[in-house]
Amino acid sequence: MTSDLPSTIAAPVEHTLEIKKSVFLTHLAPVASMEEADAIIARIRKERWDARHHCVAMVLGTHADRQRSSDDGEPAGTAGVPMLEVLRRREVTDVVAIVSRWFGGVLLGAGGLVRAYTHAVAETLDIAETVQRRHLTAVTLDVPHAEAGRVLAFCHTWIGAHEGTLDEPEYAAEARLTLHVPPEALPTFDADLAAATAGAIVPRHGETAVVDITS
Repeated sequence: MTSDLPSTIAAPVEHTLEIKKSVFLTHLAPVASMEEADAIIARIRKERWDARHHCVAMVLGTHADRQRSSDDGEPAGTAGVPMLEVLRRREVTDVVAIVSRWFGGVLLGAGGLVRAYTHAVAETLDIAETVQRRHLTAVTLDVPHAEAGRVLAFCHTWIGAHEGTLDEPEYAAEARLTLHVPPEALPTFDADLAAATAGAIVPRHGETAVVDITS
């Protein structure tokens, strides 16, 4: 699925990397604000109090426009910035990465540290569940109960072919179906719906918003 926005992750994930007896434990978590990220960092620091370093990188905002990193005592530029580069390169946002390091007694050197922190975050991203984001327009259909199954089946098929989403149906006096459709595909949806229902169901277009789509 293509996306017009940076992606994020669905849930926290952890991964351990050991290099020359040093242990790098990465905690990657989705966050909605700097405050939430700071709270997670504080919790990790408390839980892993015996680690020598807790290096951090975070990217936030719909367009990944807020970024921060910290080397937390490692030589300048060897931890936080390489971690942040991975998040930028992977085009993710609303994510905080914390790499806790237990020193194994063997110095890695500046280049070794850069590689270690880079791999730590990259390998953790590899196992995280990705959530794509798109600008989608809400479309609401009010459908008589007798036609609901047929129209719902049409919506499922159409969404599957056009990279949108479909909410759970709501049932009251009529069945209400809400889809989220790529704005550029709205004319196609309206035409396909009219053909499928002989014009009996009239779609109502709502607001365009950012929608998370779990892959």
